[in-house]
Amino acid sequence: MDQKPQITLKATPEQEDFAHKYTEEGSGFIGSKLLDGYFRNVEKLFKTSGITEGRAIELGCGEGFSTERLRKMLPDSITLDASEYVSELVPRAQAKNPDVKIIEESIYELKSRPETYDLVFLLEVLEHLDYPDQALEQIAKVLKPGGKLILGVPREPIWRCLNMARGKYLKDFGNTVGHLNHWSSKGLIKYMKKHFGVILDVKQPLPWTIVLAEKPLVPRSKNR
Repeated sequence: MDQKPQITLKATPEQEDFAHKYTEEGSGFIGSKLLDGYFRNVEKLFKTSGITEGRAIELGCGEGFSTERLRKMLPDSITLDASEYVSELVPRAQAKNPDVKIIEESIYELKSRPETYDLVFLLEVLEHLDYPDQALEQIAKVLKPGGKLILGVPREPIWRCLNMARGKYLKDFGNTVGHLNHWSSKGLIKYMKKHFGVILDVKQPLPWTIVLAEKPLVPRSKNR
């Protein structure tokens, strides 16, 4: 069985407000346009994936706002599941998505059997993790060979500049609370190639980077 890290985590998801980008920033004119653009590009990558049936899961679904959008995006021939680490958010996400199975789990110890999913969504989660490479190992485990991962993170330093321009997180130079990792588009692509697999496509809606990656059909060498 995979072991959880034995040191104290810096991440504090229980104390963070993951819904604010939908309920606050995403409710204004500019914020809603940016958010809509983000999910339009997620949908483009989904279509590029070529997946038309099977099973998908969203990891780190929070209160389920993104899950709602994904369910509308996917055809009925794809079964969508979702999971969340913070226990109190699971029933909130379930209430928003009664037709989606939502479970509580850690991304470092996914409960699904190996090679369960054809598609995994990891949207604005990787930047919050103490151990992003271990999370990617878990994702690779539950994906079928040739399965796809759609992963999005904030594009640094543009993200910080936009935060400061709206007067947010000034004492932290625009760094959003809970962001432990910071990738440029180039840096994310390099990181994903090293720790996951083939990058099939990349989208850069302001202010994010979203990649479509593929789990190799043949297991990657640990030395790569």
